[in-house]
Amino acid sequence: MAIRCGIDSVEIARIERLLAQTPPDELAKVFSAQELTDSGNGAGRAASLAARYAAKEACAKLFPRELAGGRIEPADFAVARDGYGAPLIVPSANARSAMDRARIDAIAVSLTHDRASASAVALALRGETAAPPLVGRLLFRLLPFRRQVIVDNLRRVFGASVPTPDIERLAQAHYAHLWQLGREFVRFRWLSQERKRALVRVEGLDTFIDAFRGGKGVLILTGHFGNWEVATVAGIQRYPEVHGRFHFVRRPIKPRWLDALVTRRFGAAGFGVVAKRGSLEKIVALLGQGDVIVFPFDQYAGGADGIDVEFFGEAAGTFKSLAVIALATGAPVLPAASWREPDGMHVLRFEEAVAPVDVPNANESIARTTRAYNAALERLILRHPEQWWWVHRRFRRARPKGRKAKAAVARQNG
Repeated sequence: MAIRCGIDSVEIARIERLLAQTPPDELAKVFSAQELTDSGNGAGRAASLAARYAAKEACAKLFPRELAGGRIEPADFAVARDGYGAPLIVPSANARSAMDRARIDAIAVSLTHDRASASAVALALRGETAAPPLVGRLLFRLLPFRRQVIVDNLRRVFGASVPTPDIERLAQAHYAHLWQLGREFVRFRWLSQERKRALVRVEGLDTFIDAFRGGKGVLILTGHFGNWEVATVAGIQRYPEVHGRFHFVRRPIKPRWLDALVTRRFGAAGFGVVAKRGSLEKIVALLGQGDVIVFPFDQYAGGADGIDVEFFGEAAGTFKSLAVIALATGAPVLPAASWREPDGMHVLRFEEAVAPVDVPNANESIARTTRAYNAALERLILRHPEQWWWVHRRFRRARPKGRKAKAAVARQNG
């Protein structure tokens, strides 16, 4: 079902001037390599690229909020060809995030041109939210543990673009995920090592290996995705060369017996545990010896630990320590996430490193780098939204302002 429409028209003479006056490296910022190749070198080159540029503009118009905020631009949409030669939109990572947030599966596009101008129409195609499992629907109705928090968080992220019934289905799917997590927590303990490894597929391993061999240590930016324990423990155990080299930064969880159980499991699997508070020197030392620090980045951070940085369009208290450590040590920061496939297979995926933003002002470097990390986290969440930990009260400021600030801080601190 088409839910949005964008249209644009471009004069071919304008593209002819662009081709004549723009160096190749600058032209590559506007058109993809495939687009430049597909347009050929003949007399129709300008008309072909004009149609593609009109398609980029039409696609960008589907997302007026993101376009106005500078989060996407026309160059984030490339035009390729499918197996039949029909135009096909290939979104960048930024564009894909905008599409996922609006629950848009794909963009259909039609191009045309005459002797003077080229035009394009883009239609956003809604992705249907599948009916959640029965257990999710029942738990949503009968066991409302933080139900309002979950629904409110989903509305903050998707509410501007996604109808209320879809928000509710996402919440029910999340309850089904929580149920599955509980079942796996018990079941995983009794599985053989061989069976555990068979449950997990690791993607992006070359990216991780390249970073690991760089010698500066590795910082893993992650969150509460899928079944992180199953995916990480079973996935990394396949590679004995990193045994004892992974360390998880963790806050104690409640109740204490559960925290002790989780810690024992990590230790038995050869993973270290680092306390979230007061461990900066230890983390730097571990990075100095080339180890890997896994940093859950999706929790609220207040007071001296956090700074207010945009997260899904809102200022939210975010840990600044990851940016501080990365800027100080030069250790690469790799986003990573896990999720559960419909067939029960768990996937652990490492993404390309997020480059720090190093500018003369140190506070500005920390803020802009932290925003880049939040943007990476957003992309990971939107990929499989039902499997993120929506029960967090994530959307709070690190330092509330105004007359009620003192009361807000008191509430946040318990």
